[in-house]
Amino acid sequence: MKKFVLITASILAMSMSPMTNQTASAHDNSAAHQMMHQGKLFVSATGHAAQAPDRASVSAGVVTQAPTAGDAMRENARQMNAAFKALKAAGIKDRDITTSQMSLQPQYDYQNRKAPRITGYEVRNTVSAMSEDLDKVGPMLDALVSAGVNNINGVNFSIKDAKSARSKARMDAIAQARTKAENMAKAAGVRLGKVLEIREGGNYTPQPQPMMMRSMAADSMEATPVSAGEQTLSVTVNITYALEE
Repeated sequence: MKKFVLITASILAMSMSPMTNQTASAHDNSAAHQMMHQGKLFVSATGHAAQAPDRASVSAGVVTQAPTAGDAMRENARQMNAAFKALKAAGIKDRDITTSQMSLQPQYDYQNRKAPRITGYEVRNTVSAMSEDLDKVGPMLDALVSAGVNNINGVNFSIKDAKSARSKARMDAIAQARTKAENMAKAAGVRLGKVLEIREGGNYTPQPQPMMMRSMAADSMEATPVSAGEQTLSVTVNITYALEE
């Protein structure tokens, strides 16, 4: 009886072995096929778009020195009041004028290898003025210098609303990414499938670009020329595509 059972078991094992191997092979092929369909391609691209600035800010100030702190402050206040009046006369509104820096520092004498002694005081007062009318920038600079401003840091141009340019840069980036992915898939002998994931990387909005000012005499009759040019915005996209056989 035991021999019959063993022989029967052996026959069953032999008869089932090919089917098991075929099933395993089919499973392996199916897994490989599935893995092929699950193949992914990651690409990254950066698009660009240019836009003219529509806003400008001027940073200017007054530096005064005097033997006493009080005298330095009073003289500085007098000149800064004149600067504020000049800005308003140039069409700049109160809300667009900001005091951005104010400092009072003693001046020291370090000569003769002795302990430093205070010889006077220096006051620095800086004002920032913003305008969305770029035609006012040149007259604003001239008005400031005429009012007694003796320190102009420069002009910064910026874009108030960059949505349109950013959208163009995004479309450019996506188109570049698609072309890159198609070329890579073709070179690899596979077909490009659907988009599995798309992410926008860090957007780059240009910082206000400074235009350094040349030395200007207060009695100069020539208007100061100002040119804003264009600024370039960038958008990076990261896209994952499916790959097909």
